[in-house]
Order: sequence, then C-alpha cells, then structure tokens
Amino acid sequence: MITYRLAEAKDVGLIHQLLTQMTADEDSPLGSTPERLLQHGFGPTPRFRAVLAEAEVPLGLCLFIPEYSSWRGALGVFIQDLYLTQEARGQGAGRGLLAASWAAAADWQPEFIALMVKRSNFPAIGFYQNLGFQLRDQSDPMILSGSALAALTRL
Repeated sequence: MITYRLAEAKDVGLIHQLLTQMTADEDSPLGSTPERLLQHGFGPTPRFRAVLAEAEVPLGLCLFIPEYSSWRGALGVFIQDLYLTQEARGQGAGRGLLAASWAAAADWQPEFIALMVKRSNFPAIGFYQNLGFQLRDQSDPMILSGSALAALTRL
C-alpha cells in the first residue's frame, strides 16, 4: 500500500536522494544540496513543500511551490519536480502524489496546477494528458542565471 505524507526537515536527505536519482535518470547534474534544501524548504520562510510517496521503501516525491497567475487572478500550485522510482511507475503513485500535493497546498486556496514537461518525455506527456493537463499557452520557459544575471544586476 502506498502512503503519502508532507515532508519534514528530517526528510531532507531522502528528498536529496530522490532528486539525485531523478537528475541521474535525466543525465543532468543536481545543483541542490541537503543544506540548501533544508534552508529553502524548512527554514524560517519555507519556499517549497514536498510530498513523499512510500511503501516499504521510498517511491517518489512531488516538490511544489505557489504560483500566482495575474491573468487568472488566482493562486495555483506549480509542480517543480515530480519523480517516481522505476519500481513505482505504473502503480498510480504519480496521480497520488499530485492529489496529495494539492491537498497539502489547501491553505494557499489554489485554483490550478501548473508544471513543465520536456517535449521529448513522451511517457510523461501522455500521463499528464490522461489526467487532463493541457498546454498552457504558446510560450516557452526561459531562465536568466550565472554571468548573464550578474550583468543585469550591475545595470
């Protein structure tokens, strides 16, 4: 039986472990550390929440943040990371993590869930479409960081 629970500070090591597995699956480096996760998720002003899926072993996590949509005039839940171990896939744990995360964000009074998915991740796209997710709009996410961000801040 799969259970879902809101992560606590004592779970930082597990969160980091699952994120490390996720980035390894994506062949991408993980820049986060347990210390940063502790600071950002469980410090004086938490910036994210996470829900863990477990059976006898950890099965996955959903890390999420509040998102405000000025166009909708509403607060939503932005899924930053949804990850399931290989063993957990196909058992309904992804749907369970999304539902548990929605419930864990109830105090935000959200009206929508948003997320990003790689265009090449066809199994994930199919999973989200089966749940009823739609393309948000015709825009693509962009990011400014590193030396380009430093240059902007010097203006």
